[in-house]
Amino acid sequence: MLELRDVRKRYGGVEVLHGVSLSASGGSVLALVGANGAGKSTLIRILSGAVGMDGGEVLLDGAPADLSSPHHAHALGIRTVYQELSLVPQLSVTENLLLGRFPRRYRMIDWTAAHRRAQELLDRAGFGMIDPREPAGRLPVARQQMVEIAKALADEPRVLILDEPSAVLAGSDLDALFRLVRELRRRGVLVVYVSHRLAEVLDLATGIAVLKDGQVVETTEPARTSEAELIRLMAGRRPERIYPPRRSSPGASPGEVRLRVEGLTRPGEFTGVSFELRAGEIVGLFGLVGSGRSELAACVFGASRPSSGTGAYGNPADAIRHGVAMVTEDRAGSGLVLGLAVRDNIGLTTWHGLWIDQARQRRDVASMIERLDIRPPGCAAMPVARLSGGNQQKAVLAKWLLVGPKVLILDEPTRGVDMATRVEIYRMVDGLAREGLAVLLISSDLTEVLGATDRVLVMNQGRITGELPSEGTTEDQVLERAIEA
Repeated sequence: MLELRDVRKRYGGVEVLHGVSLSASGGSVLALVGANGAGKSTLIRILSGAVGMDGGEVLLDGAPADLSSPHHAHALGIRTVYQELSLVPQLSVTENLLLGRFPRRYRMIDWTAAHRRAQELLDRAGFGMIDPREPAGRLPVARQQMVEIAKALADEPRVLILDEPSAVLAGSDLDALFRLVRELRRRGVLVVYVSHRLAEVLDLATGIAVLKDGQVVETTEPARTSEAELIRLMAGRRPERIYPPRRSSPGASPGEVRLRVEGLTRPGEFTGVSFELRAGEIVGLFGLVGSGRSELAACVFGASRPSSGTGAYGNPADAIRHGVAMVTEDRAGSGLVLGLAVRDNIGLTTWHGLWIDQARQRRDVASMIERLDIRPPGCAAMPVARLSGGNQQKAVLAKWLLVGPKVLILDEPTRGVDMATRVEIYRMVDGLAREGLAVLLISSDLTEVLGATDRVLVMNQGRITGELPSEGTTEDQVLERAIEA
């Protein structure tokens, strides 16, 4: 169905795709894997019509495909769900799903029919738990991702490109996504699946293309490869230890309390939450979608107000003054200013009043870019939107590290990040904890939340339902507390 022949792309004088050739048939799942910066995002933007090629051709059913714009790609039956959300947050789920194609009656929008059609789209995608009348911006990020997928399915595409669709999903929501991918394959749709979660790639894909430095270095099938081999192909070396060794023996005394939350309540989100963070420890916070984990973090940071309880700051500025930093789960929406350069994004936390010591800011930012190995080299003046997802995440971390925080809240810090960059982030967070920082790590990845932390808090329906030591605890034990009635 789809064939790429010697596809090339350059930005300025730098070629980022060096003659990519691939093919895939209908009713298959082609997985694209590679480290951040390997060229995956550029490739799918070409297929979606968002950027043009500088060489090569794309064929659909053996004929040259006109991909000169997203409109032309849509006309050919190609739809893309990007990693970064593109919903209109002030509009309802129905309005987002049906923008430009509302059912009408007597020249007016037929809202009864519109909500019914939206519910049909959600049900068909397996996301019927979402209320079509709910404002999209009030949904958790994971549910917003589901709406994006349902929107792409509204026109029954022949080729569906999914860019990190599972990055914020867990539990039954993740199961629903996997069922949908298998159902689309049964219907004859070609699914191009981009993911850093290699276990699910091996489970879902019928074919795998490994990209490195803008080239396809291997095409294979799940039965002929393994996670370790894919990592070797992506990184050019054998995988190292993923998680750092434990910083202390079980039962060792942690440092002083850096954050104490008691009885924190925000109606409809969480109730009576209490916990402590101590210097030198990494505490995991796990919960399924709707458990209240991200809402709790935002409230502690001062982005929303509790109705009762203690431990939450009055506003983010107050939290920052007290040495608390927060990396949000939506880096594009609330972590970065996409229109600004990398230098200006990292330096945001150094702005005080109207005057900026620009020389010092440049030195500090350059030091952070080098410390976190933000790529490509010399990217300080580049728009941050041009960086890969992993390097954007590093830029967000760099921004907060310039503050010199005592408490660091990380909400899905490895979302859409390749394994090599994940290892870098884990090591950096481990190093910060060894220096005395208190870290709260929120994640929907159970392996991560147990491997990178000292203890785990489990949330279910807005309450803390368990506190477990990370070492010796199984994923089943955590899930049991996350889903129990």
